[in-house]
Amino acid sequence: MFLSLVQKRRSIRRYQEKPVEAEKIDKLIEVALRSPSSRGFNPWEFIVVTDQDLLNQLSKAKPHGASFLRHASLGIVVCADPEKCDVWVEDASIASILIHLAAESMGLGSCWIQIRKRMYNDTKTSQEYVCELLNIPEPLNVESIIAIGYPAEKKPPHRKEELGYEKVYFNQYGESKHNKKPS
Repeated sequence: MFLSLVQKRRSIRRYQEKPVEAEKIDKLIEVALRSPSSRGFNPWEFIVVTDQDLLNQLSKAKPHGASFLRHASLGIVVCADPEKCDVWVEDASIASILIHLAAESMGLGSCWIQIRKRMYNDTKTSQEYVCELLNIPEPLNVESIIAIGYPAEKKPPHRKEELGYEKVYFNQYGESKHNKKPS
Protein backbone atom coordinates (compact mmCIF):
# COMPACT_ATOMS: atom_id res chain seq x y z
CA MET A 1 0.00 0.00 0.00
CA PHE A 2 2.80 2.45 0.81
CA LEU A 3 4.48 1.98 -2.56
CA SER A 4 1.25 2.65 -4.45
CA LEU A 5 0.71 5.79 -2.35
CA VAL A 6 4.20 7.07 -3.26
CA GLN A 7 3.76 6.10 -6.90
CA LYS A 8 0.55 8.12 -7.34
CA ARG A 9 1.29 11.18 -5.15
CA ARG A 10 1.82 14.36 -7.16
CA SER A 11 2.06 18.01 -6.20
CA ILE A 12 -1.40 19.54 -6.52
CA ARG A 13 -1.75 23.29 -6.99
CA ARG A 14 -5.45 23.56 -7.88
CA TYR A 15 -8.09 22.92 -5.24
CA GLN A 16 -11.84 22.64 -4.97
CA GLU A 17 -13.73 25.14 -2.86
CA LYS A 18 -14.39 22.51 -0.21
CA PRO A 19 -13.09 22.63 3.35
CA VAL A 20 -11.01 19.81 4.75
CA GLU A 21 -13.00 18.11 7.50
CA ALA A 22 -11.89 18.53 11.12
CA GLU A 23 -11.35 14.75 11.44
CA LYS A 24 -8.89 14.79 8.54
CA ILE A 25 -7.09 17.81 9.97
CA ASP A 26 -6.79 15.95 13.29
CA LYS A 27 -5.23 12.97 11.48
CA LEU A 28 -2.77 15.22 9.65
CA ILE A 29 -1.75 16.76 12.97
CA GLU A 30 -1.29 13.31 14.51
CA VAL A 31 0.90 12.23 11.59
CA ALA A 32 3.01 15.39 11.93
CA LEU A 33 3.48 14.79 15.65
CA ARG A 34 4.48 11.16 15.03
CA SER A 35 7.21 12.22 12.57
CA PRO A 36 10.62 10.78 13.33
CA SER A 37 13.28 13.21 14.46
CA SER A 38 16.97 12.97 15.19
CA ARG A 39 17.57 11.64 18.70
CA GLY A 40 13.85 12.10 19.41
CA PHE A 41 14.30 15.85 20.02
CA ASN A 42 11.13 16.74 18.08
CA PRO A 43 12.19 20.32 17.31
CA TRP A 44 9.23 20.93 15.01
CA GLU A 45 6.08 22.91 15.68
CA PHE A 46 3.09 23.34 13.38
CA ILE A 47 0.61 26.11 12.70
CA VAL A 48 -2.61 24.88 11.12
CA VAL A 49 -4.19 27.62 9.03
CA THR A 50 -7.81 27.38 7.87
CA ASP A 51 -8.66 31.09 7.84
CA GLN A 52 -9.05 32.08 4.19
CA ASP A 53 -7.75 35.61 4.73
CA LEU A 54 -4.57 34.24 6.32
CA LEU A 55 -4.15 31.68 3.53
CA ASN A 56 -4.44 34.51 1.01
CA GLN A 57 -1.79 36.54 2.86
CA LEU A 58 0.49 33.50 3.18
CA SER A 59 0.17 32.94 -0.57
CA LYS A 60 2.19 36.16 -0.98
CA ALA A 61 5.14 34.89 1.11
CA LYS A 62 7.36 34.80 -1.97
CA PRO A 63 7.07 36.04 -5.56
CA HIS A 64 6.86 32.57 -7.15
CA GLY A 65 5.62 29.20 -5.99
CA ALA A 66 3.14 30.15 -3.26
CA SER A 67 0.18 31.84 -5.00
CA PHE A 68 -1.83 28.61 -5.22
CA LEU A 69 -2.12 28.58 -1.41
CA ARG A 70 -4.87 31.20 -1.63
CA HIS A 71 -7.12 28.55 -3.21
CA ALA A 72 -6.32 25.80 -0.69
CA SER A 73 -8.62 25.27 2.24
CA LEU A 74 -5.77 24.36 4.58
CA GLY A 75 -2.14 25.28 5.09
CA ILE A 76 0.23 23.72 7.59
CA VAL A 77 3.21 25.87 8.46
CA VAL A 78 6.12 23.66 9.49
CA CYS A 79 8.52 25.34 11.90
CA ALA A 80 11.38 24.10 14.02
CA ASP A 81 13.63 25.32 16.79
CA PRO A 82 17.29 25.22 15.71
CA GLU A 83 18.33 25.52 19.37
CA LYS A 84 16.72 22.14 20.10
CA CYS A 85 18.42 20.22 17.32
CA ASP A 86 21.24 20.81 14.86
CA VAL A 87 19.37 18.88 12.14
CA TRP A 88 16.10 20.77 12.47
CA VAL A 89 15.91 21.23 8.68
CA GLU A 90 15.92 17.48 8.14
CA ASP A 91 13.41 16.88 10.95
CA ALA A 92 11.03 19.53 9.60
CA SER A 93 11.43 18.10 6.08
CA ILE A 94 10.57 14.61 7.29
CA ALA A 95 7.44 15.96 9.00
CA SER A 96 6.52 17.83 5.81
CA ILE A 97 6.72 14.77 3.58
CA LEU A 98 4.74 12.66 6.03
CA ILE A 99 2.01 15.32 5.94
CA HIS A 100 2.03 15.05 2.12
CA LEU A 101 1.70 11.28 2.19
CA ALA A 102 -1.03 11.35 4.84
CA ALA A 103 -2.96 13.92 2.78
CA GLU A 104 -2.70 11.69 -0.30
CA SER A 105 -3.92 8.69 1.69
CA MET A 106 -7.07 10.64 2.63
CA GLY A 107 -7.89 11.77 -0.90
CA LEU A 108 -6.42 15.24 -0.44
CA GLY A 109 -3.96 17.04 -2.66
CA SER A 110 -0.95 18.90 -1.35
CA CYS A 111 2.04 20.93 -2.44
CA TRP A 112 5.21 22.04 -0.65
CA ILE A 113 5.96 25.75 -0.44
CA GLN A 114 9.61 26.39 0.42
CA ILE A 115 10.01 29.26 2.89
CA ARG A 116 13.51 28.78 4.30
CA LYS A 117 16.10 30.72 2.29
CA ARG A 118 13.45 32.44 0.13
CA MET A 119 12.66 36.14 -0.19
CA TYR A 120 9.34 37.93 0.22
CA ASN A 121 10.75 40.99 -1.53
CA ASP A 122 14.13 42.71 -2.00
CA THR A 123 14.52 43.51 1.68
CA LYS A 124 12.46 40.98 3.64
CA THR A 125 12.80 37.21 3.77
CA SER A 126 9.80 34.92 3.40
CA GLN A 127 10.60 33.70 6.92
CA GLU A 128 10.29 37.24 8.32
CA TYR A 129 7.03 37.79 6.46
CA VAL A 130 5.44 34.53 7.70
CA CYS A 131 6.70 35.03 11.26
CA GLU A 132 5.26 38.55 11.42
CA LEU A 133 1.95 37.44 9.95
CA LEU A 134 1.50 34.46 12.30
CA ASN A 135 3.26 35.83 15.40
CA ILE A 136 5.89 33.08 15.31
CA PRO A 137 8.43 33.74 18.05
CA GLU A 138 12.20 33.45 17.87
CA PRO A 139 14.09 31.17 17.71
CA LEU A 140 11.64 29.21 15.53
CA ASN A 141 12.44 28.98 11.84
CA VAL A 142 9.90 28.27 9.12
CA GLU A 143 10.89 25.41 6.82
CA SER A 144 7.79 25.12 4.65
CA ILE A 145 4.09 25.59 4.24
CA ILE A 146 2.12 22.61 3.00
CA ALA A 147 -0.92 23.65 0.94
CA ILE A 148 -3.71 21.08 1.29
CA GLY A 149 -7.18 20.70 -0.15
CA TYR A 150 -9.42 18.58 -2.31
CA PRO A 151 -7.79 18.37 -5.75
CA ALA A 152 -9.33 20.26 -8.66
CA GLU A 153 -6.82 18.64 -11.01
CA LYS A 154 -5.71 15.10 -11.67
CA LYS A 155 -2.15 14.30 -12.62
CA PRO A 156 -1.00 10.90 -13.81
CA PRO A 157 1.75 9.20 -11.84
CA HIS A 158 5.28 9.63 -13.09
CA ARG A 159 6.09 6.71 -15.37
CA LYS A 160 8.65 4.28 -13.96
CA GLU A 161 10.80 4.56 -17.07
CA GLU A 162 11.06 8.33 -16.49
CA LEU A 163 12.61 7.94 -13.05
CA GLY A 164 16.29 8.80 -12.72
CA TYR A 165 17.75 5.32 -12.41
CA GLU A 166 20.98 6.64 -13.93
CA LYS A 167 21.51 8.41 -10.58
CA VAL A 168 21.59 5.13 -8.63
CA TYR A 169 24.88 3.36 -7.98
CA PHE A 170 25.78 0.18 -6.17
CA ASN A 171 28.65 -0.07 -3.70
CA GLN A 172 30.61 2.81 -5.27
CA TYR A 173 29.77 5.95 -7.14
CA GLY A 174 29.65 5.21 -10.84
CA GLU A 175 29.00 1.49 -10.39
CA SER A 176 25.65 0.60 -11.95
CA LYS A 177 23.88 -2.66 -11.32
CA HIS A 178 22.20 -2.31 -14.70
CA ASN A 179 23.12 -0.42 -17.82
CA LYS A 180 19.46 0.09 -18.59
CA LYS A 181 16.41 1.29 -16.74
CA PRO A 182 14.20 -1.41 -15.17
CA SER A 183 10.95 -2.28 -16.87
